[in-house]
Amino acid sequence: MLYYLHNLMEWYSPLRIFQYITVRAFAAAGTAFFVSLWAGPWVIRQLIRLKAGQQVRKEEVMALYHFHGPKAGTPTMGGILIVGATTLATLLWAIPTNGFVWIALTTFVYMGAIGFWDDYLKITRKQSKGLSARQKLVYQAIWSILIVAILLNWSATAELSRHLMVPFLKDPAIHNLGAVGVLVFVLLVLVGCTNAVNLTDGLDGLAIGCTNTVAAAYLALSYVAGHAIFAGYLQVPFIPDSGELAIFCGALLGAGLGFLWFNCYPAKVFMGDTGSLALGGAIAMVAILINMELTLIFVGGVFVVEAVSVLIQVAWFKRTKRRVFKCAPIHHHFELMAKERAEQAGREIGLVETTITIRLWIASIICALIGLATLKIR
Repeated sequence: MLYYLHNLMEWYSPLRIFQYITVRAFAAAGTAFFVSLWAGPWVIRQLIRLKAGQQVRKEEVMALYHFHGPKAGTPTMGGILIVGATTLATLLWAIPTNGFVWIALTTFVYMGAIGFWDDYLKITRKQSKGLSARQKLVYQAIWSILIVAILLNWSATAELSRHLMVPFLKDPAIHNLGAVGVLVFVLLVLVGCTNAVNLTDGLDGLAIGCTNTVAAAYLALSYVAGHAIFAGYLQVPFIPDSGELAIFCGALLGAGLGFLWFNCYPAKVFMGDTGSLALGGAIAMVAILINMELTLIFVGGVFVVEAVSVLIQVAWFKRTKRRVFKCAPIHHHFELMAKERAEQAGREIGLVETTITIRLWIASIICALIGLATLKIR
């Protein structure tokens, strides 16, 4: 909404800055950050009042329960803070009529709603299981079908959505995937990314910290895709009006940093599936809209490794009844190894979680930089 203030620049010339995407992206990030900081304590108090406490699994890995058991009862569903702050900041700073922003924002809210329902069931049932994996996949698949229908019939995306863009190549690897091919591809990207972020959410600050680096990277990628000169120079598809997605990514980054204020070790609140599914869906949707889906493999490298570790663990265990990792996702494997070493060395065990989280943040930053570097190598 504030975008339209630039129409008053004849009356007050500094208002012209509101027409620039870069200014509004940073403003959206700042707005979301301060909204998160301001509303965070109130949200946490309300979650405590509603007894929306985290349920911790005890039966599967006792070693993990020994370390994570004290977290039981910590307020969860904190993702509503991320969703609320991001939505408010995006509506304030993005062009209200921009279709790209609305697709990304509605996907963000929809996936968050699935997560909210899942968290609600866990809390009311007082157990760690809410919606089944099949139910989540069905709801995510329904949205994917709707998104594909929009992409294939909207003039802004009808042609480009059929292209398969591959990092390091300036031309599409496949010029026409066909309607079925687009559906399968979008389904894999949207469902895969959504659940990969969900799997990463296992240590204080881990998922939101990694999401922040991915959001920052896609802020830059969105800006490039929507800028004719930069897109032409870097030989990536130019998608008119898609630059507004930088405002959405900025809001996502600001809300994530604000949430991290309360979610860093020891966490005062967890995002729950409300936050993790929303964040994964948002990132995937931005990548789809700017035709940089496969770049997400590099930018979101930590999420990819987390998801692959689970697939390997499950597949190998079904075949051999043995485990490749001590526990999956892989951050729990690192956690158990580090805590064993800490106990043997007589070091404080509580610091292990923070160490692993920060190291994975560093890995996520490196992955994001590699993803950005693919723009130049074509």
